[in-house]
Amino acid sequence: MSNDEHCASNPRVGIVMGSRSDWPSMKNTAEVLKQLSIPYEAKVMSAHRTPARVHAWVNSARDRGIQVIIAGAGGAAHLAGVIASLTSLPVIGIPMQTSALGGLDSLLSTVQMPRGIPVATMGIGDAGARNGGLFAAAICAGLDPEVASRLETFRQEQTASIPESVVD
Repeated sequence: MSNDEHCASNPRVGIVMGSRSDWPSMKNTAEVLKQLSIPYEAKVMSAHRTPARVHAWVNSARDRGIQVIIAGAGGAAHLAGVIASLTSLPVIGIPMQTSALGGLDSLLSTVQMPRGIPVATMGIGDAGARNGGLFAAAICAGLDPEVASRLETFRQEQTASIPESVVD
């Protein structure tokens, strides 16, 4: 993952992940946003290991045009909650699959935010990352009719791709 390859000049969505090893799942988020022509940036930062980087990035997000933040993290998975505590922008948490508990630890850490600090939480791993991108697109669609049109087309094409019968 190189910053030049995955960052738009005017991003609307910020994708952050606690570790570079989260990119294989989080790239599903990026692929959805690319498909819907929604500019994004992807960054690696940890709530525990790089807290100053998290604070600086979140504090400048709105001024840089970010409308939604998607945060993927595993284990204790505090990244989405820390980000949500620092901004009023919508935050979507993506729990990462873990070897210790299969991602259940990440899911519970992400979904159990204290009252007053909401984080929309998707499923564990790749499917959750893809749905996170789609949920971010839906938020952006509420702010931009062109994104709404692209998302509607995406959904129609998805529906058309599902056969009505199991027989060819």
